[in-house]
Amino acid sequence: MKNAFVIVTLSGLLSACAVAPTPHTDAPASAPAPSPTAAAAMADTPMPSSAEVMAEGERASAPDEPAPDLKLPKVVLTKDMLYKLMKAEFEFRGGAWQGPYMTMLGLAQQTRDPRLAQRAAEMAQAAQQGNESLAAIRLWRELAPESDEATQYYIAASVMAEDLSEAGELFAARLRDAPPANRGLVMYQIQQLLTRARDKAAAGALLERLLAPYSAMSEARVVLAQSAYNRGANDVALGHAQEALRIKPDSEIAVLTLAQVSGEQADVAALLAKFLAANPGAREVRAAHARILVTQKQYEAARKEFVALLKEQPDNPGTLYALGILSMQLNDPASAETYLASFVSVLDKNPGDERDPAKVLMMLSQLAEERGDVAAARAWLDKIDQEDAPTWFAAQLRTAQLMGKQGDLAGARDFLAALKPDEPAQQVQVVLVQSQVLRDAGKVTEAYAVMEQGVAQLPGNPDLLYDFALLAEKMGKVEVMEKNLRQVMQLAPDNHHAYNALGYSLAERSVRLDEALALIDKALKMAPADPFIMDSMGWVQYRLGNLDEAEAHLRRAYALRNDVEIAVHLGEVLWHKGKKSDAQQLWREARAKDPKNDTLKSTLARLQLKL
Repeated sequence: MKNAFVIVTLSGLLSACAVAPTPHTDAPASAPAPSPTAAAAMADTPMPSSAEVMAEGERASAPDEPAPDLKLPKVVLTKDMLYKLMKAEFEFRGGAWQGPYMTMLGLAQQTRDPRLAQRAAEMAQAAQQGNESLAAIRLWRELAPESDEATQYYIAASVMAEDLSEAGELFAARLRDAPPANRGLVMYQIQQLLTRARDKAAAGALLERLLAPYSAMSEARVVLAQSAYNRGANDVALGHAQEALRIKPDSEIAVLTLAQVSGEQADVAALLAKFLAANPGAREVRAAHARILVTQKQYEAARKEFVALLKEQPDNPGTLYALGILSMQLNDPASAETYLASFVSVLDKNPGDERDPAKVLMMLSQLAEERGDVAAARAWLDKIDQEDAPTWFAAQLRTAQLMGKQGDLAGARDFLAALKPDEPAQQVQVVLVQSQVLRDAGKVTEAYAVMEQGVAQLPGNPDLLYDFALLAEKMGKVEVMEKNLRQVMQLAPDNHHAYNALGYSLAERSVRLDEALALIDKALKMAPADPFIMDSMGWVQYRLGNLDEAEAHLRRAYALRNDVEIAVHLGEVLWHKGKKSDAQQLWREARAKDPKNDTLKSTLARLQLKL
C-alpha cells in the first residue's frame, strides 16, 4: 500500500507538475477528483514526512527532484492538504488559475515548503499574472534563499514589474559583491536583463544610477552607450562610447560600440582602420571593417580584409563565403570558385554546421559552366540535397540544360519529362527549360511547338506568355508576339519587361515609334535603374532622330551594364554622330566578348563595315 500511496504524495505531486501547463490545454476539463473511497484509504495510511516522500520519490524515478542541497521543512502530509493539492492541480489543468494559485500560495506559507511557492509562481506565470507571480517568487526566494533558480526567477520578475526598485537593489548588491575582474560581465548581464523591462526610460535611468559609481570603467561606459543607443539617445550614446575608448584605447568592444553609435559610414570606416593600424590582431574589428567596406562597394579593399581574416582561421566558413561572393563581384571567377569550393569542403567536414550549402553549390556549378567544364558543373549540382526542395528543383532544371549542352538532347528531354512537378509554377519552369534546351540545340521550330503547347496547357501564366512572345518574334511571328505581350500587360500590369519588349520591337522595326516611345517610357518609370530599358529608350530616340538623347541614355545604360548589345547600339549612334573611331572601338570590344553576336553582325553588315 505504501508504494501505491507514494504516487500521490506531496513530492510526487510537485515533481509531476514541475512544468506549468498552459491554461485551457488539451487536458480533460472534467478530470475527476479523488473518490471518497480513495480518500478514506489514504486517510488510513500513515503520513510520511516530506523528506521521506522525496526519498521514496527518487526510488520511483520521479522527474525534476529538487537539488540535494535544498533545505526543505519536514511536512506531514495530511488528508486535507493532499485533497487541496490534487484539487488545485485538477482545476488548473481545467483552465482556472486564481483558486489553484491561492491554494498553493497559502499552503506554501503554512508549510514553509519552497516547492509550493514555486508551483504558485508557475501557475501565475502561465496565466500571465505578473503581480501574483512576483508575490509567489518573493516567497519562494524567502523560503529557499540558497536557490539560484529562485533568484533568477526573482530577477526576471522584478525587472518586468512596474516598480523597478526591487530590481535596482538587487543589481546594486550584485555589482558591489562582484569581484573587480568579473564586474564588467555583471554589468553586461544587468543591461541585458533591463532590456526586458516594460518601461524603457525607467530602465535606462536605473542603469545610469547603478553604473555611476563605476564610470571610470570602460565596460560601464560601453554598457551605458549601448543602452542609450537602444532607446534613441544617440548623443548620449556617442559620449559614453568615446569615453569608453579613451579609457581603454585597445578595447575591441569599445571601438565597435563607437562605430555602432556613430553616424556616417565613411567616418566609421576611418575609425576602424585607425584602430586596426594600432591593433592588427583585432579580429572582430577587422570583420566589422570588412563589412562596412562592402556596404560602401569598396569590394577590393573588403576582400583584402577578409583575406587577412582567413590567414588566422583558414577554415572559417563565413570568411570563405564572403571571399567567394566578393570575388564574383570583382569578376574573379577562379578565386570565387576556389573560396566557395573550400566553403563546401569545410561544411562537409562539419556535419553539425547548420549552414545550407545548396545555393553555393548552384554558384559553383555556374562558375564551372562558365569556364567550360560542364561535367564539373553537373557534379556540383548532384551534391544538392532534396531537403532544400526549391533549390533542388532548380538544380534539376540546370542539369537538363547541361545535358543538352553536352549533346544529349534526348536525355535532357527525358530527364525533364521524369520530373512531373505538381505545382503550376514548376510546370511552367519545365516548359521554359524544355524550350531553351531545344533553342540551344538550334531546333527553334521544335522549341516554338513546345512553348505553344505549354501556353495551351497552362493558360494565363505571364512568364510563359512572355517567353513565348520573345520566341515568336525571333521566328518572325510579330503578330503572335504582340498578342501575347499585350496579354501579359493585362494579367500583370506592373510587368515592365512586357512594355519594354513590345516598345523595343516596334523601335527595332521602325514602326509606330510614338507608341514605342510611350511603352518604353512607361517601363522606365516602373524600373528607372534598369540598363536594358535605358538601352531601349536610347534606341527609340535614335530611331526618332534624337541622337543626343539617344547617346545620353545609351551611355548611362552602358555604364551600368557592360553589355554587348548596348555597346553595339551606342556604337551606331556615335557612328552617325561622326564619332567613328569611338564607335569602332566599342564594336571591337563587343566582338572580343561575343564574336557571334547577331546584333553586332547585322549592324556591321547593314553599315557595310569591317573592323
